[in-house]
Amino acid sequence: MHSLQMIMLSHFAFLAIIPLERLLEYGGEQMCFYVGKDFGDLILITLNNTVEATLGIILLTKCELRLLQSTIVGVVILHLLLIPGTAFLTGGARITSQDLNPHITELNHVLLTIGVLSLLLPAAFFSALDRGVAVSAEAPAAGMVSNETREVFLQMSRGIAIILLLIYVASRIYLHNPPGDDNAMKVRSDAPEALREEEKEYLEGDPEVNQYVCLLMLTVVIAIMAATAEWLVESIEDVREQGRINEEWFGLVLLPIVSWSADGAVSIVFFAGYLWRLFSPNIDPPPPATLAKARAIDLSIQFSLFWMPFLVLLAWWTDRTFNLLFDMFEVAILLGACFLVNYVTADAKTNWAEGFVMISFYAMVALCAWFYTGQPEVHDMLGNCGHALEAAAESAAEVAAVH
Repeated sequence: MHSLQMIMLSHFAFLAIIPLERLLEYGGEQMCFYVGKDFGDLILITLNNTVEATLGIILLTKCELRLLQSTIVGVVILHLLLIPGTAFLTGGARITSQDLNPHITELNHVLLTIGVLSLLLPAAFFSALDRGVAVSAEAPAAGMVSNETREVFLQMSRGIAIILLLIYVASRIYLHNPPGDDNAMKVRSDAPEALREEEKEYLEGDPEVNQYVCLLMLTVVIAIMAATAEWLVESIEDVREQGRINEEWFGLVLLPIVSWSADGAVSIVFFAGYLWRLFSPNIDPPPPATLAKARAIDLSIQFSLFWMPFLVLLAWWTDRTFNLLFDMFEVAILLGACFLVNYVTADAKTNWAEGFVMISFYAMVALCAWFYTGQPEVHDMLGNCGHALEAAAESAAEVAAVH
């Protein structure tokens, strides 16, 4: 009976998220008329990350720290590989190549790289530590996993988190208020023509909703979305326990896809309608879009440079031992995804073949993650979600026992 209730809860939560995400999308698009396309895109990106950010906060409050780390990586690679790869594959099927915004793409390469390198540094630091001598095959090596070492990585992670937030704020200032006079609302001279037309539409068009009504609607929808996301997570966790799915695959693949599945369902319906119009003999096929849909890459950058450090600082504030020491397998995945995405978007153009490659790499990651059980040392470094005061007391007890 309990499992049936969880299944029903997951289905209703999934169905409820679909209209909520469409309302967030609509509200963000309406705000573009008031603040311009560039700043409006930032609002849209933040709203689109609402479900994943809520998911991360829920896992943090439940002390699922290791699962939270896997989910962060899973969300980033989902928005780096699967979603843009699908958009490039479907959007470029009838055109040689599609254009990206060169101004944003150039900066995204650097932002994406620094986000990945911020996780590489703690992993490299941990790998360089003296392992000592293991007492047994089951016990961790002496002196490597201790409260003192945890405290070092906590301080390191909090410092990196603050720096990442500063980087993200600085990048937004550069994008939305570039150097020069009256450049904030201007489109660069090398911008694609489709981007110019889209910007012109927002500058000259009329919104359908008053800005204050729109802000009120977004506030209410976000609150409902948070509760719905929590119910969805609770129901999916029951599926994991019954299906005996390993934590690594659950966090890297299943949870991120479930959080995106509502938006994905809408995209599938839209694409099905597009195919019907394309192959219907009585309807002229729509012209292929020349501007590639790559907003998902911006979502992954915001998640790694804003929401991930935000979760670290939130854990600090709530006295939880969440740090940026991630599993080496996950760090390697992020490095590979960063390299591939930067290479694909280097010329600010995409095509369907590159989209297929991105989807294929995501499938490889999902396949390997199914057999991966995780790095025990990293799990031990997180502790049992112990609070800082408890960890300090345990550390003092260990020192007293030695002496």
